[in-house]
Amino acid sequence: MAKSRMPVYEAAFTVLTIGKVWQAPGVSLIFRWALLAVAAVLAFGSTAHAQRGGAAGGTIQSVQIEGNVRSEVATIRSYLQLKPGEPYDAAAADRSLKALFATGLFSDVVIQMQGSTLVVKVTENPIINRVAFEGNSKIEDDKLRDEVQSKPRQVFTRARVQSDVERILTIYRRGGRYNASVEPKVIHLEQGRVDLVFEINEGDVTGVKRISFVGNEAFGDGTLRGKIRTTESAWWRFLSSDDRFDPDRLNLDRELLRKFYLSEGYADFRVVSAVAELSPNREGFFITFTINEGERYRFGKVDVTSRFQGLDVDVIRGFLTMSEGDWYDADEVEKSVSNISEAVGTLGYAFVDVRPNIRRNKDNLTVDVTFDVQEGPRVYVERINISGNTRTLDKVIRREFRLAEGDAFSTAKVRRSQQRLRNLGFFEKVDVSAAPGSAPDKTNLEVQVVEQSTGEISFGAGYSSTAGIVGDISIKERNLLGKGQELRLGLSLGTLSTVIDLGFTEPYFLDRQVSAGFDIFRTSNDRQNVASYSDASLGFALRAGWAYSENLRQLVRYTLRQTDIYNVQFWASPIIQAQAGTQVVSEVSETLLWDTRDTRLNTTKGFLVRNTVAIAGAIGTEQYVRTTADAVYYYSLFEDVVASVGGSVGLVLPYGGSYVRLNNLFFIGGDTLRGFAVGGIGPRDAGTTDSLGGQYYYTGTAELSYPLPFVPKEVALLGKAFVDIGSLWGVQSSTTNTTSVLDSQLMRVAAGIGVQWVSPFGPIRIDYAWPVQYEPWDKQQNIRFSFGTRF
Repeated sequence: MAKSRMPVYEAAFTVLTIGKVWQAPGVSLIFRWALLAVAAVLAFGSTAHAQRGGAAGGTIQSVQIEGNVRSEVATIRSYLQLKPGEPYDAAAADRSLKALFATGLFSDVVIQMQGSTLVVKVTENPIINRVAFEGNSKIEDDKLRDEVQSKPRQVFTRARVQSDVERILTIYRRGGRYNASVEPKVIHLEQGRVDLVFEINEGDVTGVKRISFVGNEAFGDGTLRGKIRTTESAWWRFLSSDDRFDPDRLNLDRELLRKFYLSEGYADFRVVSAVAELSPNREGFFITFTINEGERYRFGKVDVTSRFQGLDVDVIRGFLTMSEGDWYDADEVEKSVSNISEAVGTLGYAFVDVRPNIRRNKDNLTVDVTFDVQEGPRVYVERINISGNTRTLDKVIRREFRLAEGDAFSTAKVRRSQQRLRNLGFFEKVDVSAAPGSAPDKTNLEVQVVEQSTGEISFGAGYSSTAGIVGDISIKERNLLGKGQELRLGLSLGTLSTVIDLGFTEPYFLDRQVSAGFDIFRTSNDRQNVASYSDASLGFALRAGWAYSENLRQLVRYTLRQTDIYNVQFWASPIIQAQAGTQVVSEVSETLLWDTRDTRLNTTKGFLVRNTVAIAGAIGTEQYVRTTADAVYYYSLFEDVVASVGGSVGLVLPYGGSYVRLNNLFFIGGDTLRGFAVGGIGPRDAGTTDSLGGQYYYTGTAELSYPLPFVPKEVALLGKAFVDIGSLWGVQSSTTNTTSVLDSQLMRVAAGIGVQWVSPFGPIRIDYAWPVQYEPWDKQQNIRFSFGTRF
């Protein structure tokens, strides 16, 4: 290979230096003779090097390639910077070496001159025959193959294999397995091939043994542990991964702590450090947060100023969510900014910029906040560019936007549009960002989505004291043909009821903000324990709905069904026996819905108001008018303690000389009035005790939901305390004799307690209720249990 030696001129310079030392005064005779000997040796070596260099630096007559098996000679020559007919150059030889090594094809390269021939000796890297994984059970082979860079039919390099080992270890560490180890094994085959085998020892999950806090005085360790995402390992967390150490989650925990303290008035709070230490036996992490709480502040002067002419700041002050003297809360400041922006926008001011000017007074520990409402920069949306949607049509995405091209840019509307896209459930990720447009007053919205599977097949199982054991299967496609349409086929089989239904929904019928769809259904119910009969219905429904606002929605529905009352026992009430047979119901209904709940399950705030009016009789055998109304209000009393108050009323009246049959009457009890069985209150046959249903009803409930003491928050186990009231009365029949019917408008009252667990297998709830006020003929039921799941 090319080597470098001391040139002749460097040796000459050294000899001259020795000569100067020779002539220096005070140098002994012996030392001068020693210097003379050194100079002679250097001169001789330099002369020899000059002779060899002349030979090595001669002209290259030919280039010879040795050691290559798979690599073409022409390919190797193309990387050489030394050509026949050119003089040998050590620098060019060095560059040629680097170029050949950079190809990754060779494990060793030697370039040297032999006479006038440049000889290039290469040792080729083997080719990977296959890549295998052994010892892995927690992570599938396919996922590991996608992650590693070493692939079959590629050149084997040790650097790439070492990189693959690190990639595999990273995957296991993300899953909390810091004990995992990976050892690559190379099995040499004939013809320069190798099998690459990664032997994996997955090890155990490395959990979080302890989470400690240093510097906290206002809140205990237990309270702060409940505010962060990471949790300490425990046996009941076998279905959660939050007790596994994750560096990214640690950064999230820092932010969660900061937000919590800022919401509690600690404006100077900061996280000094967050340290995770692996135990000596590598079985768990010890996490320590060192924090500086600072002082607690209250709101000082809170005011609103405006630079808009004609804008009444007194009206705007009504949208503030804090007042002077309250504990400082950064979340309330953000809510006030959002409220003011939306309120001013609805008044016709398109370009609004609300800036909270915060001044901290450390002397009296107050924070003055002045919300400055001013005109923001006039920016318009030039284009909305969508990318990443390989299946979903562009128009399905565009119709969810609250602003269109040419509209005034609004951060609040962009944020709402992004939320609506996420709510579709079509995309794994939605990112909406603003980019500069063609002019300073124009901006482009860049929408990037990552699609996810929208088809699902689900199996369900459950039990309730109302429906008995239930199993169901459904097939659903929520984004049919990429048009945002929903198609569902469901089958539910239970010991007391069976439902088969096919439904289709077009969310934007005729490209308008109107949803339309249809349902075809077949149901059957076993009511032998309630009223000594069974019933079955077959029919279809057409429906449409539209939204007046984000919270107000209206639905209309037309239903045509045939109902058969059969299997009526000979001991059944005469009123029930008179209704055996088939009826046809043609019903038109309208529902108005106002919903501000934060979530549908375990709601913590908001309310729901709903009213439905239905009229039957255009065709068919039944003629009636039915209306129902219900409302519920949720309010958070304390952290995780929620109170709710709700109620419902309903009535159904016949017209045209008809009467209301069993299937169109109300039955109260069970879930609608705890402490009483299904159909447990209301009109009842005195002789047979069959429930006959009623024309009028009301119910009411007050409930307190609270976390159970000594139960970790992440278990999601809630206690319930409730009081239910209600009544059901009014009965009609084709028979003239109803004197044997027990009917009363007495208010029934029941109180109880319960436990609810939102388990990974579905919601589970157990209630125990004591009827406090009731009629002697009512059927009571103290314990109610329900369980259901989808997987």
